Amino acid sequence: MIQKTRLLIIDDSRLIRTMIRSIVSNDPSIEVVGEAADPFEAREKIKNLNPDVVTLDVEMPKMDGLSFLEKIMSLRPMPVVMVSTLTQKGADVTIRALELGAVDYVAKPLNQDLTVVGPELISKIKIARCAKVRQSGRQKFTDQSHQPLPAPDRYSKKIIAIGSSTGGVESLYEIILRLPTNCPPVVIAQHISKGFSERFAIRVDKTAAVTVKEACSGEKLQSGTVYIGQGGKHLTIRKSGYDYICQVTEDTEGESYRPSVDRLFCSVADVVAANAVGVILTGMGKDGARGLLTMRRAGAATLGQDEASAIVYGMPKAAMMAGAVEKQVSLSNMAEEIITACTATTSLRKAGAA
Repeated sequence: MIQKTRLLIIDDSRLIRTMIRSIVSNDPSIEVVGEAADPFEAREKIKNLNPDVVTLDVEMPKMDGLSFLEKIMSLRPMPVVMVSTLTQKGADVTIRALELGAVDYVAKPLNQDLTVVGPELISKIKIARCAKVRQSGRQKFTDQSHQPLPAPDRYSKKIIAIGSSTGGVESLYEIILRLPTNCPPVVIAQHISKGFSERFAIRVDKTAAVTVKEACSGEKLQSGTVYIGQGGKHLTIRKSGYDYICQVTEDTEGESYRPSVDRLFCSVADVVAANAVGVILTGMGKDGARGLLTMRRAGAATLGQDEASAIVYGMPKAAMMAGAVEKQVSLSNMAEEIITACTATTSLRKAGAA
């Protein structure tokens, strides 16, 4: 018998609540146990109905969605999928929601027709049920534990490549804020929607010691800079003389995600080889496992987030099972391990050919 995911829909719009109910009714593994039009009604229904997952509108009456989310994650941590708008304000609020502990988000089209993103919504609700959530008081991204690490005198590895998906925004924040100002260039493929990657980069850049920006095609990679792959496009790198250059493309051939972690990692393996560090973080599925193995076989150091600290252990697990991960690392220690790997003269162990 299918163990159904019990869903509570929180949205002030009756139309949106009806749409979400209609969409998820197409999947027999999801059961809508209730609806709420505002946070105060939602609070009582969470207590009485004990849902597995909540969908939450970012803009709500009486109490905004962010304030309510913070209360949920402080008092009764549970999987939350945000329903946001495809606007700059909507993107900013959504990124903040992910920082606070929301598992994921779905961006509703400007015409409010959620049926367009129906399959995505169903998939993210299912993934959310399996996610690990922790109290929002756990990390504030401004305390002493998130100060930049001491800057080494030199680095032996010149490129850091990171891939992540569900839960990645929160995890990337924790890592980026600890990077020293002189760290090697960092290229990141995070599964994210078009428009949201730029807002994420801008937000992190405000508090990080390094420069954080959305990657642009043709720009030269610089030390002390983090390049976030554009949502809806692929990020790879190429070599031009002595420089490494970003490439941003929109083609979809052979890849389910844009940006694709596999595609980024494979390009790094091809042009940087042993002078790189590859990192696979939280996320559902197996994107990045093949690419990280390619990096390891090329001599790069490779790290994977451990199960205990991953919100969703799918991608790190797939990479581990494929033999792509040299060392599993807790999120709290990942930045330090990355910098250690960047200063080592050789990777821990080069994987042999399969």
